[in-house]
Amino acid sequence: MFSTTVVFARRCVAGAALAVALTAAPAVAQVTAHKQAIAEHAAEDRDIAAFYRAQVYAPVWTGTGPVYEARRKALFAGLRGAGVHGLPVERYDVDGLLSQLSRARSTRDLGAVEVELSRVFLQYARDVQTGLLVPSQIDKGIVREVPYRDRNALLATFAQADPVDYIANLPPQTHEYRALMKEKLRLQARIRAGGWGPTVPSGKLEPGDRGNRVIALRNRLQAMGFLGRSATATYDEAISEAVRAFQLAHGLEVDGVAGDGTIGEINVSPDARLRAIHVAMERERWFNRDRGDRHVIVNLADFHAKIMDDDRLVFQTRSVVGHRDADRRSPEFSDVMEHMIINPSWHVPRSIITKEYLPVLQKNPNAVGHLQITDSRGRVVNRSSVDFTQFSSRSFPFAMRQPPGRSNALGLVKFMFPNKHNIYLHDTPQKHLFSREVRAYSHGCIRLAQPFEFAYALLSQQRDNPVDYFHEVLGTGRETQVDLREPLPVHLIYRTAISAPKGGMEYRRDVYGRDRKIWDALEQAGVALNAIRG
Repeated sequence: MFSTTVVFARRCVAGAALAVALTAAPAVAQVTAHKQAIAEHAAEDRDIAAFYRAQVYAPVWTGTGPVYEARRKALFAGLRGAGVHGLPVERYDVDGLLSQLSRARSTRDLGAVEVELSRVFLQYARDVQTGLLVPSQIDKGIVREVPYRDRNALLATFAQADPVDYIANLPPQTHEYRALMKEKLRLQARIRAGGWGPTVPSGKLEPGDRGNRVIALRNRLQAMGFLGRSATATYDEAISEAVRAFQLAHGLEVDGVAGDGTIGEINVSPDARLRAIHVAMERERWFNRDRGDRHVIVNLADFHAKIMDDDRLVFQTRSVVGHRDADRRSPEFSDVMEHMIINPSWHVPRSIITKEYLPVLQKNPNAVGHLQITDSRGRVVNRSSVDFTQFSSRSFPFAMRQPPGRSNALGLVKFMFPNKHNIYLHDTPQKHLFSREVRAYSHGCIRLAQPFEFAYALLSQQRDNPVDYFHEVLGTGRETQVDLREPLPVHLIYRTAISAPKGGMEYRRDVYGRDRKIWDALEQAGVALNAIRG
């Protein structure tokens, strides 16, 4: 990157070159030639060509005067600051653009510069606004639709706006994105200062322990900001409280004891946390959309489901998400919840029928007796009259259904946001799973620890007595659909770095390995931590 003096000199040379090029011929002929040059170079990009055609090939960047100079200045400032957003500055070749500007001597040169500046502007705008990567190319479970902006409209609105404000407002304007940027700077500074010091030797540590391992734990907690000044070599109450605070901030069982899992997370390096921040920033750019004033958000890596209202948490419950097996992981996407079903039946997915239940039925036709086997018309099939061994996973002609009841796999209520992935939120009879630290056990759907309370919160928007109404319907024992008067956006996300309610950052494990893949792709695209490993 050029020094401030060199960049200023380049700007002056570029400005002078533009002025020379634009005054080298009679005004009318020059303007016409300039427009023709823009049209010629813009023809290679359909969107850019459409933009310039709509404004009769008038320049955005290469005119003379303060308006054009302000646009160029704002663009170069944004490009030089791309690293603040975790983007590779080299991608935009600022030096090459400045050199091209300074060498411009003819209308043809100007046309090439004009179109190249628009191309780079659009590249940067897309990268910083909706992400450097295409998520579907990273992992098949990331099926989020990225809200890409219209390229033609980006140029058109920029041409009418204050350039500095426009460039500054391209990145996500969310609290989360700002918190991630702040944490990125903090971690980079910490790494340059030497990191968090030596790691803690493995092995459980608990209150009352003494010695060098306790000192290593104490020092590490101090460096990370969880423990104040202390010279103790004993695992005292202050250290125990610091461990509890660390556990809470990292989604661990909060018991104040530094077991293997806790020490493993304490020993995660600051550069690894910085990689998580870079990935979370990219994910926030993919999610740069209107999420709905009131919405449901499920962080798969955090194992919690929340109802948010104007950025305020109004309800939260533990969740169980898809198993780590590749074919059972919960996908990431957004949709709209339309209704809930109280006393639901469980219509067994075809994949579960053929992979799990058909082999069992082939050995024992009376197995899994809690499930009804039905034909194409919904009629219950007499098991004794069927030879299940004649069917393969492809030829099996039946469906399977579990009637409503407390032992139903979906529990007593499910929440529907119809989608092609057949994912929904629901109750479960397997309550014991919610006490576990890592809660990845389902076939992909999201199980809720407090489904009734979740239902009350939803119904409170359309019923004066949501609790009474819910239990009145539940008491019938009949499968009943209850529509939501105002459909609710639902967002299934995956974040291993998330802002804490009272400030700072919290971290979670990369249970599906998706963030590792994203970081590898970011690094391949030129993203670097820009700090010394500590």
